[in-house]
Amino acid sequence: MNKLDAELSLGLLQEEGYKIVDKVDEADVILFYTCSVRQHAEDKVYSHLGALKTLKKRRPEVIVGVLGCMAQKDGETIFKRMPHVDLVCGTRMFSRLPEMLLKIRNHGSRVLAIDEDQIVNVKRAVTYRLNFYQAFVTVMRGCDNYCSYCIVPYVRGREISRTIADVKEEVQSLVSNGCREVTLLGQNINSYGKGLRGNVTLGDLLTELNEIDGLDRIRFVTSHPADMSRGLIRTISRLEKVCEYLHMPAQSGSDEVLKRMRRGYPAGYYRDLISYARELIPHLTVASDFIVGFPGETEEDFQETVRLMEDIRFQNCFIFKYSPRTGTKAAELKDDVPDETKRARNLKLLELQKKISLEENTKMIGKKVDVLVEGASKSNPNRLSGRTRQNHIVVFNGSQDLVGKLAGVVIHEVTDLTLFGLLIGCG
Repeated sequence: MNKLDAELSLGLLQEEGYKIVDKVDEADVILFYTCSVRQHAEDKVYSHLGALKTLKKRRPEVIVGVLGCMAQKDGETIFKRMPHVDLVCGTRMFSRLPEMLLKIRNHGSRVLAIDEDQIVNVKRAVTYRLNFYQAFVTVMRGCDNYCSYCIVPYVRGREISRTIADVKEEVQSLVSNGCREVTLLGQNINSYGKGLRGNVTLGDLLTELNEIDGLDRIRFVTSHPADMSRGLIRTISRLEKVCEYLHMPAQSGSDEVLKRMRRGYPAGYYRDLISYARELIPHLTVASDFIVGFPGETEEDFQETVRLMEDIRFQNCFIFKYSPRTGTKAAELKDDVPDETKRARNLKLLELQKKISLEENTKMIGKKVDVLVEGASKSNPNRLSGRTRQNHIVVFNGSQDLVGKLAGVVIHEVTDLTLFGLLIGCG
């Protein structure tokens, strides 16, 4: 979501005559799009901001801005901690970025923009995006779940859905401009439709987008298990353009921890959902998020999470140590799991997921997969990289004219993160 907000902002700035530069020292404007989900993310931002003090002293005309969730949450505090920052822009105000930068440049004054009632403008210039053949598309913003550990509802606001017609118009414009794959974004995307007239669902939106000529693939993130319906799973199973990949964070395998997290479901419900989805959708891969060291998490609670990971066998997982977020309900609980225990549990889950991923990827050796080619491999610029419908990363030999095309690749080698293969055809 931050990547898309940054992309939309860059499009606005380009329309005003700005251009991206390769080096920070060459920039007139330096902007940080921030996350507040974990303390570590905020610490990194303050570290980067601190590193700009010397540049700002040498070139005081350079505008330094902090945008997004951390800006919305901390507001004026950022100016106090980092006096060389010129702009603090919240999650609902980035569409006014050009005028705010102009005000700073013309008047030399700071700008604080964290209006909680502002309606977010998600209109975009489709000709500007970081990946020409793929695009993120916002279909809703905000979250109404208020999980006890999560700051997002406080910084992103309540759920607001775009109309199907609005989203479809944007996707059609992207496809006309060469896009072949879209990823629909929502903090809680499977509750899409809330606030719209009629009984509109994510399944309805996916059905409409599935009919767009020239669009090859549709993805969506992120799904909350409590709002995932069997009806939506049935719809996905019937739509040939919706990829066989589901990112649905479990957060814990312990019912007691899930209750304290206010997730709204027990672990057994999560298991049943995945089982049902795998029955209807062949070759489905599932990704998840987990938090270790949540207040009150016992060793038995943690072992329940280990068992869930072993049973579900996720394609990949994002695993984090719990850190309190001021303003959330969980921040009122005693953070009673020692940091060394959090680190040990985090490491154990990472090692377990690495083992599972390698075992599952090894099953792909000798199989043919269809890859949407994204560009040169980051690890080897002489090779190409892309993704399967199931979101596997595939690296293979091929020429740059394959970028943006679908390539058939036979897998001959794997790691826990990557499949390596040989090109056998393209289209």
